[in-house]
Amino acid sequence: MKGDRVLARQRQEAILRQVDRTGGARVSDLVDLLGVSDMTVRRDIEALAVNGLVLKVHGGAAAAVGRSTDEPGFQVKSGLNPGPKSVIARVAAGLISPGSSVAISAGTTTYAVAQELVNVPNLTVVTNSPRVADLLHTPQREDLTVILTGGVRTPSDALVGPVADAALGSLHVDTLILGVHGIDPVAGLTTPNLIEAATNRALIASARRVIVVADHSKWRVIGLSTFATLDQVDVLVTNAGLDAEAQRIVSEQVGRLIVAQPRGFETDDQPRKVRSS
Repeated sequence: MKGDRVLARQRQEAILRQVDRTGGARVSDLVDLLGVSDMTVRRDIEALAVNGLVLKVHGGAAAAVGRSTDEPGFQVKSGLNPGPKSVIARVAAGLISPGSSVAISAGTTTYAVAQELVNVPNLTVVTNSPRVADLLHTPQREDLTVILTGGVRTPSDALVGPVADAALGSLHVDTLILGVHGIDPVAGLTTPNLIEAATNRALIASARRVIVVADHSKWRVIGLSTFATLDQVDVLVTNAGLDAEAQRIVSEQVGRLIVAQPRGFETDDQPRKVRSS
């Protein structure tokens, strides 16, 4: 029994190191790393969560106390809240009309939106995400144009910096699909990466309409740098995990709040704010 406790402590220390290094860890990755069962990893995460050392999330663990400079990688974030992201992506993609020009920022939720846009005809897509560009690049489709900005790659697989900013500065798109690290009623939209913040501002400046896609876990998360206030958001698409009070606060600041529902649960009753001219 004592040996089991030592092994459990060693596993949990390894999990903590992984979470500290990347901001989060998926159960499947930890199973491979530690060479133990799925159930054992989940028990270890539960024990760490009870002691406040990690945050237990769908499919893994995340840092319990987020630092403003923490920037989890794409693979870690892709395993977090996949269900809400899928629902949000379907609803957000439904806001894009055939024949539109669309900018898509880097991120796992925006990538999910891109997956939903694959079959929308006659699109021009501008993106700073190599993953989105690869997903949408289809030589057989003459009605789909994909423009990749260039730039320096971040841990979350965004292309940022002066090259990306210069490319975006000369473009004008109908709609921007924008992912965020965090949303706060005071801090606004934030990211842990200062250079990415500047590129996100350039994305916003390029668009006539800004659609932010973010699940409920982004609420009250504050990264190092603010790149937009909530009143710069035309549409925020989130999921039903965002509580009623948060929905009220958000709906007072953004142009339109859409709470995406799973198929079969949709309603037309969505909070809106009337913008003054």
